[in-house]
Amino acid sequence: MPRTALRICPLCEATCGLTLTIEGAAVTGARGDRDDVFSKGFICPKGAAFGQLDADPDRLRTPLVRRDGRLREATWEEAYDAIAAAVPALVREYGPRSVGVVLGNPNVHTMAGALYPPLLLKALGTRNLFTASTLDQMPKHVSSGLLFGDPFAIPVPDLDRTDFLLLLGANPLESNGSLCTAPDFPGKLKALRARGGTLVVVDPRRTRTAALADRHLAPRPGSDALLLAALAHTLLAEELAAPGALEEWTEGLGELEAALGSFTPEAVAPACDLTADEIRTLARELAAAPTAAVYGRIGSCTVEYGTPASWLVDVLNILTGNLDRPGGALFPLPAAGPRPRPAGPGKGFAIGRWHSRVSGHPEVKSELPTAALAEEIETPGEGRIRALIAIAANPVLSAPDGDRLDRVLAGLDFMVSVDPYLNETSRHAHVVLPPPPPSQSAHHDFAFNGFAVRNQVRYTRAAVPLEAGRLDECEIHARLVLAVSGMHGSAGPEAVDELAVQSTLAKETADPGSPLHGQDPARLAALLTGESGPERRLDLMLRLGPYGDRFGAAAEGELSLERLLAHPHGIDLGPLRPRLPGVLRTRSGRIELLPDPIAAELPRLRAALADRPAALVLVGRRHLRSNNSWLHNVPALTGGSNRCTLQIHPQDAGRLGLTDGGRARITAEGGSLEVPVEVTDAVRTGVVSLPHGWGHDRAGARLTVAAAAPGANVNQLLNGTRLDRLSGTAVLNGFPVELTPLP
Repeated sequence: MPRTALRICPLCEATCGLTLTIEGAAVTGARGDRDDVFSKGFICPKGAAFGQLDADPDRLRTPLVRRDGRLREATWEEAYDAIAAAVPALVREYGPRSVGVVLGNPNVHTMAGALYPPLLLKALGTRNLFTASTLDQMPKHVSSGLLFGDPFAIPVPDLDRTDFLLLLGANPLESNGSLCTAPDFPGKLKALRARGGTLVVVDPRRTRTAALADRHLAPRPGSDALLLAALAHTLLAEELAAPGALEEWTEGLGELEAALGSFTPEAVAPACDLTADEIRTLARELAAAPTAAVYGRIGSCTVEYGTPASWLVDVLNILTGNLDRPGGALFPLPAAGPRPRPAGPGKGFAIGRWHSRVSGHPEVKSELPTAALAEEIETPGEGRIRALIAIAANPVLSAPDGDRLDRVLAGLDFMVSVDPYLNETSRHAHVVLPPPPPSQSAHHDFAFNGFAVRNQVRYTRAAVPLEAGRLDECEIHARLVLAVSGMHGSAGPEAVDELAVQSTLAKETADPGSPLHGQDPARLAALLTGESGPERRLDLMLRLGPYGDRFGAAAEGELSLERLLAHPHGIDLGPLRPRLPGVLRTRSGRIELLPDPIAAELPRLRAALADRPAALVLVGRRHLRSNNSWLHNVPALTGGSNRCTLQIHPQDAGRLGLTDGGRARITAEGGSLEVPVEVTDAVRTGVVSLPHGWGHDRAGARLTVAAAAPGANVNQLLNGTRLDRLSGTAVLNGFPVELTPLP
């Protein structure tokens, strides 16, 4: 008989609750969980395709180990024996810097990806960490770190209560949101308009989100920072700025007006390809709205001035008094996050505590630019990366110049991939460790609850028992930590979790500011519940978190794993609430409105006003049924609008001799591609669009469905030299290209 089980969807940032239909060990259906406290039954095509993803016949079911130049099936012990023999030996001979770690986007969609990489990095002792953040969101971390002292203190728009929402470079009707976890983002935008609110979308494409808006502005790509600076200038010059209560906690207001003095609407308008009146009108409407929120995402991050643009988003929220205000932009309070601390000065945030070996890129949030990975492997000398551990990462498709990275990965002394597929990157590994399907894994959103538009907590255990011969994903990671640290065979995976518990409790009980100060860590550890090490760690985080019971007799409403398990559809913790000044960790204990690194970038931004724009620039795009490079092998998510085509405006197509359905060669500094042409007025003139994450045509990968319609790897047009200087984020949008028609 079929049965049902609950599962939080791990396929995008919306984190919707699912009700799975299961027959035997197979997921035969998925629908939205109507009782889920957060998503309330919403589901998108990705969630509906959960069963196909789960049962994909191309998913690896046993480890692979390279023997005689070929990857062959092996036992788990053989796989970890190979890792334990190779990685510690390389570290002993060449030092910790000889190992690099790459973390891909799917890591933040799993419990294992949240719990174990920090332990892996500590065991290795390497500073060579590369993640998807420098291909996506790092500018927002840097701007938040500089403004608030904490790179994870990222305010999110209060979608359910705002009166005016300004979206830049964001297309949540396709992406389901990013750095803003909101199930049914489309419904929330429609509700905003239904209650009389205003939605303004700034995007060079007429996306589905832009089509829903009250007003759509289509500026020149890459000009977001200039537009935002002109909006801030207008608020200050016309005395429309009204920070209100924020003024008590903010320094630098006076200096800001002088720093933005030259960014007048008239000066900025030609560079943005908007009119000065359009800019002034938008600033005045933003100031006049009862509540408002400004939200910028990947289109405003993956550009040359991504960090200044991200900073200016929150500058506008501050100047209008909408930061930390219901209906504005607020700081979430996740249940498994750290408990709030008393307000006061903190350690602050700095970039460049160390630099990359070859090009001297500054460290940001303990990471180096993923665009620099190839040169760190390829360039001889002390500290060259000789071994690589890639966890849920496919940088051959997601990072600039995949051809170069493809070549250098083949020359590594040793490589480990934790990946369910043999894809364009993992095919180079010496050992591939495949995690089980998502139905066989427990789930809690450690990362995304920190960006959720409503405070809530949910946890689902595995919907299907672990298949014989497989390892739980958390165990795979724990055993990897043991293997690289020289403890393979001398301790079991549970030791990794227990060490993490002991370390956390030792720190907590030694902290005079903790309610557990002076208590016995061993006694507290004995109170933890859970069927596994990861569950015990989740229980610990919930108990120590902002809603936790602190190991006391649980009062009504206080959290622990036991209470969470009693609420299978989750626990609603209420709307976002003001949290200032408690979130501030700057050295001054205040919002530092004009931090020095940003101030130093403004002259460069000012000089950009005189730049002569390229005749044609490229931007990416998202599809609702796709997520970067990792959902193209699911039949239900292919076809239709989910195609890798080059979109171009009819005027540009006519000028260049391109036809709809024809082909073109697109060329930029990193190389050229041959792509099918789609003529559409959904893109503005002077702009072409090609989606990110395609190019499944490399020999040795085992992605049957994806290879049948491989598409083209847009990132091959880049050579990795275009970066946002402050964050090290690759410029994936707004770079110049040339087009020629093909027969």
